[in-house]
Amino acid sequence: MAAITSLGIGSGLDLNGLLDQLKEAEQAKLEPIAQQIQSEDTKISAYGQLKSALEQFQNSAQALNDGSSFESLTTNVEGSAVGAVSSNEAQPGQYEVQVGQLATASSLVTERLETADESIVTGEQSLTFTLADGAMDPITIADGSSLEDMRDAINQQSDGRLSASIINDGEGYRLAVNSTETGADASIQSTNFSGILAGDVQTTDAQVVQAGQDAEFNVNGIDIVSPTNQVEGAIQGITLNLSEAGATSTVSVEQDSEAIREQVTAFVDDFNTLKDTITSLTAFDEETGQAAGLNADATTRAVERELRQTISSVVGGDGFSVLSDIGISLQVDGKLEIDEDKLDSIVANQPDQLASFFAGDSEEGGMAGQIATSLESLVGTGGRLESAVDSSERRYASLEERFTTTESRIEQTVDRYRTQFQAMDSMVAQMNSTSAYLTQQFAVLDQQS
Repeated sequence: MAAITSLGIGSGLDLNGLLDQLKEAEQAKLEPIAQQIQSEDTKISAYGQLKSALEQFQNSAQALNDGSSFESLTTNVEGSAVGAVSSNEAQPGQYEVQVGQLATASSLVTERLETADESIVTGEQSLTFTLADGAMDPITIADGSSLEDMRDAINQQSDGRLSASIINDGEGYRLAVNSTETGADASIQSTNFSGILAGDVQTTDAQVVQAGQDAEFNVNGIDIVSPTNQVEGAIQGITLNLSEAGATSTVSVEQDSEAIREQVTAFVDDFNTLKDTITSLTAFDEETGQAAGLNADATTRAVERELRQTISSVVGGDGFSVLSDIGISLQVDGKLEIDEDKLDSIVANQPDQLASFFAGDSEEGGMAGQIATSLESLVGTGGRLESAVDSSERRYASLEERFTTTESRIEQTVDRYRTQFQAMDSMVAQMNSTSAYLTQQFAVLDQQS
């Protein structure tokens, strides 16, 4: 059978052009399906944007639904005596801290030797250190060890309690051992270093021992002793880091009003962002006639309705009842606006009432809890938005299958047209050939007659 490029040769007709026109007409059936696929794809993408904005607002509501959000404290320190870090267990107050002395670690420096890398021990020996809180396990010193080997053995076998190094004082070498812990009880008192040396090893000078000491300080006139410079528990919920002896610091723990205000502001900002997102996704451009992905979408309208009802709801109790009571009002355009002065005054003077309004006495008792629960029914597993997305995805898959089926049917139709045109072309060619033959024969007969 002839290829499509040979169509029309026998008949003299533009069958290739006609076949292209028929194919184009058939493929026009795909356009409405493709448009529907594009529409569903746009809708699915728009649902994703809506869900993201809803989840962000839900996170803000959940943060305000946690009563501890309103218990944030800030710690300020004036003076160089200490640094301070507070936890949630801290209580507002002011504390004067005077540091008498800092905690220090002890050290022991052995007698002087002439060499650091030559053998000074015969046979395996046990090097012992006596600490203020008792003797620690002996350090095993191998036969033939040098001062450097002793240093390494101490660092490896002391379970991190001691740190050893070698000092060259200009006249020889000494083993310096430091306690890794501060305080009087961790002080190194003595060692049998010289007693384990080989008989021919000569030492000069004597051991030098520097005892460790405890930190001494007082808080609001109460004397306190600590083995370390990092002190927990002297003030409830506050860790003090002692830094300068003979100095005084004032530690102030206050309600962190700025942190509370930032969370409330984030709640309002995220709601307004959500409102802008919904407006954008449901818009209609009258000039171009173009509609956004969720224009006239029933699910989106339900989301807007639910948000409006929840934001306008009333919280029971003797304190604040509605958002406007704390300086947050719903505007004509559907957004929230903050009365800065009113909110600042409430944050500074009524933080407990503000916490009760947002967090309530139960998980769903306050405004934030009601909003978070309402949003969960929209964006949670099995929620309305998930159902809408599932429906769009099923329709999208169905349309893609329909597009493929229609495309295959069009190809079959065009192939049928091509076969019919080829048959017609061949038939017309044969008829033209017969006509030419007969014309020729009639002409011959006419000449003979």
